Amino acid sequence: MGLNDTPSGERIHIGFFGRRNAGKSSVVNAVTGQELAVVSDTKGTTTDPVSKAMELLPLGPVMIIDTPGFDDKGHLGELRVRKTKQILNRTDIAVLVIDSTQGVKQCEEELLAIFKEKEIPYLLVYNKEDILSEEQKNLLRTEQSEQVNSICVSALEKKHINELKEKLARLVKTDSQKLQLVGDLVHPADLVVLVIPIDKAAPKGRLILPQQQVIRDVLEADGAAICVKEYELRELLDTIGKRPAMVITDSQVFAKVSADVPEEIPLTSFSILMARYKGFLEEAVLGAAAIDRLKDGDRILISEGCTHHRQCDDIGSVKIPRWLKNYTGKKLTIETSSGREFPEDLSPFSLVIHCGGCMLNEREMKYRMKCAKDQNIPFTNYGTAIAYMQGILERSIGIFPYLLEELKR
Repeated sequence: MGLNDTPSGERIHIGFFGRRNAGKSSVVNAVTGQELAVVSDTKGTTTDPVSKAMELLPLGPVMIIDTPGFDDKGHLGELRVRKTKQILNRTDIAVLVIDSTQGVKQCEEELLAIFKEKEIPYLLVYNKEDILSEEQKNLLRTEQSEQVNSICVSALEKKHINELKEKLARLVKTDSQKLQLVGDLVHPADLVVLVIPIDKAAPKGRLILPQQQVIRDVLEADGAAICVKEYELRELLDTIGKRPAMVITDSQVFAKVSADVPEEIPLTSFSILMARYKGFLEEAVLGAAAIDRLKDGDRILISEGCTHHRQCDDIGSVKIPRWLKNYTGKKLTIETSSGREFPEDLSPFSLVIHCGGCMLNEREMKYRMKCAKDQNIPFTNYGTAIAYMQGILERSIGIFPYLLEELKR
């Protein structure tokens, strides 16, 4: 991802669903103005989800996802349907493409039920309007009169596609409604110090996504951001000439940074800010207490939202397991997951420790957290767990007084 690209976790995820041969891929191509998906009269041409990051006016940065037919048959069909259901966990807007010559059948009813269960905003798109008879059009108007979010289109003739995009835009949460990463905590002329280790795990030639986003957020709030490595932090604070409004650190060096930063200066981490941004910080704070209840033989899931080559001292597979062992003194079984793979059955685990989720959108992070909550499995994240084990959790969430009250109950 380049510095000027919108990360996938910040894009509106629009999933196109429906039966085989309803014209999903044709509608996707018409909406995007690209030959994104292969189109054929043969049922089941789309065998795997196809994703494309792009700018789609008037919505802005989006992730378009074309899914296999939900009525696919056989063993492979079942796997494709399961993959489609996984896509729903990160879908911000669902587009249900219906063959208007056949209308709503059991397959569409099942999908609608899932949309409603998961509280996903959706739009019904009746495709193939161009081949309807007048009688069929009248029947369709009657059916549509009972549906709030629906539209008739012809993907073949590109008819009513602009109206479809306008309807999609009205289903999207506006930027003014979205929580900021740190901008709402910064005032004009505030100085924010960012502690960024440059070690083996740091990507070559660039900063990781949460660091980039925090810098941008501070600048948009009319503040100033200074970046420093952990070993230069103390000297910087002694010579800077102005008390920082806040210090934000990479969680891996939490203990050292906490020792170097005076108590009167607020301190937190990129991971904790990301957990708040993605909507699960309260659960992460409360879930961290489960670390004290771990017993010999307990299984811990450490999950990352992205896939990357693990370094020799990787935080998820090496550092956090080491800190858990040292803190608890217990013999624990550590399992890891990465990318889109996240087990729905969490019952074997005593605790889930998740990354900040910068590469996942808010809906998918909340889904993962809800999976744990529904199964009574404590759920926390990297930064919160590290701060807890290093005895500085109260300090690291001090900028959120309501969370301190929750923690003390």
